[in-house]
Amino acid sequence: MNLKSGNIEGFEQYSQFKNLEEFNHHMEMWLLDHKKDFTKGELIGLKRLVRFSAKIPGVCNAKIGTILKAINQPYKDNILSRSTFKRMILKGKKIGIFTVFETERSNGSQSSNLYVFNRFPACEPPKQESMSRPKETINLLKTEKDQKINKRKEEPSKLDYTYVSNRVPQPFVEIVKCFFPDAKVIEEYWHMAQIIAYGYELGHEIELIVNLAIQSFRQLIRKLNFTNAIKNPIAYFYGILKEKFFQYYEEGLNEMHETGLIQPKPICFEFNGEKMEWDWLNP
Repeated sequence: MNLKSGNIEGFEQYSQFKNLEEFNHHMEMWLLDHKKDFTKGELIGLKRLVRFSAKIPGVCNAKIGTILKAINQPYKDNILSRSTFKRMILKGKKIGIFTVFETERSNGSQSSNLYVFNRFPACEPPKQESMSRPKETINLLKTEKDQKINKRKEEPSKLDYTYVSNRVPQPFVEIVKCFFPDAKVIEEYWHMAQIIAYGYELGHEIELIVNLAIQSFRQLIRKLNFTNAIKNPIAYFYGILKEKFFQYYEEGLNEMHETGLIQPKPICFEFNGEKMEWDWLNP
C-alpha cells in the first residue's frame, strides 16, 4: 500500500537522525565508502538530494523535476539529465544509502516519491552462520563433558582489549581500553579515525592519526565526565576528530599558500564549448 502524499512535516517520523549534524556525519561516511560507485553527474544529483533532505534530516519528498530545476537553472542549461538522476536513485537504493517509498494523492494517482536516508552501518553484525547454534542431534550416549563443551559454544562471548586486531596501533589501544575494554568498541573508534584520515588522503600518516585520535578521545572522556547529554560517544568522537583533521588540513594549506608552494585557482570545466567554474560542494 502506497503512502499518502502531503507536506514534508507529515513524514517526520521517517527520519532516522536526531539532527542535521548527525545526518551529515552519516552521509560523509556513506560517500567515503561509495563515492567511487557514482559518476560525477550522479554525485551532483545525490548531493542536491541531500540538500533537499535538510528540513527533516534525511527525508525528502521533492519532485525530480524540482530537484533538477534547482541544479540546472543557474546555468540555463541541462547540467544534469533526468535519466542520470534516476540512475543515481537506483544505485543509492541498491547500496542502501536510502529507501524509496511511492506516494499517492487522495484520488489514487501517483505523486512524488519519498526518499528516506539510512544510517551508515559503522559496525556490521556477525555473519548469520557464525551466530547460529549447532544443530541438535539425538544421542543418548553423550557424556556430561560433551554437553558442557556445547553449552560453552552457544554462550555469546565478549572479547576484551587483548583481542584487539594488531592493525590498531598500541598507543591508541592503551588509552581507550581504560574506559572501553571491549575489543569491538576499541576497533570501532579506530575505524572512525581511519575513515576521516582517508577522506583527507592522510591514511598513510599513522603517527598523525594516532596523535589526533588520542587528543580527540581525551576530549570525549572529559565531556562524558561533565555531562550526561552525549547519547552516542562514538559519533561525538567522530565529530571532534573530524574538526581536528580539518584544522590540520587548513593549517597546511595556509602554510603552503604563504610560502608560495601552491597558488589558488578556480576549478574550471568546459560545457558545450563554454568555460565554466564549478564548486562541487555547492552545485
